[in-house]
Amino acid sequence: MTTPEVAPEIVRFYTETIDEADRLSTTADGHLEMVRTQELLRRHLPPPPARILDVGGGPGTHARWLVADGYDVHVVDPISRHLTQAERAGATVELGDARNLTAEDASYDVVLLLGPLYHLPDRTDRDRALAEAHRVLKPGGLLAAAGINRYASLFEHTAFAHLHKQPLRESISGILATQIHDGKKAFTKAYFHSGAQLLDEVTTADFTNTQVYGIEGPAWSLLAATERHTGKPLTDSPLFESALTAARMAEPYPELLAASSHLLAVGKRTT
Repeated sequence: MTTPEVAPEIVRFYTETIDEADRLSTTADGHLEMVRTQELLRRHLPPPPARILDVGGGPGTHARWLVADGYDVHVVDPISRHLTQAERAGATVELGDARNLTAEDASYDVVLLLGPLYHLPDRTDRDRALAEAHRVLKPGGLLAAAGINRYASLFEHTAFAHLHKQPLRESISGILATQIHDGKKAFTKAYFHSGAQLLDEVTTADFTNTQVYGIEGPAWSLLAATERHTGKPLTDSPLFESALTAARMAEPYPELLAASSHLLAVGKRTT
């Protein structure tokens, strides 16, 4: 099989810089993302057993609980290290690219794109990934696609208490203006969506009944700042429960999408 044409800085980041398997379990805001993603997906998923294609599924973070729920999960990811981890989570695995899936037409009940769209800065590539998801879904099948919120880096680096430093201020100003991080420092190459943009991309790809949710809600950065500066784990704290409640309460108010760290678009293929 041809090696996926993934930007080398993305491969280096997930192979050498971080262990993605830890991201949603080691901090309170990471755990908030996990809990909210689970509850939003469970709200829309068909009952098990259904076939789920987890594109860009990484180390199987979501595959693990989906398999435990009774789903048949196949993970496609461009990072070899992730596939070994995802296989241990109980999924079948494949080295691959969101823009060129090997799955047959109309062969899956659900397609998850919980990472690829924000690692594809060019709209043409994101459109290709969404078109592939549409192709492999059965009529009536569910798409769930995530994006990083355009303003997430502003909130994050405020929480880390270094946004006032000139290099960070200049870097984040660039992300706000262009919606792109070049991947030269810290995080890897990425695109940052607004809620309206993510909705437009998914509906343009011919998905219907699309809804966009703010995953973590408006209090995630408060949670991150408090945990970072007190040094106390907050996953089981009243502050965590309040942040989770805020995320749920914010759902009916589209203007609050801009306050989440991640966005989730859920839609269906009708034809």
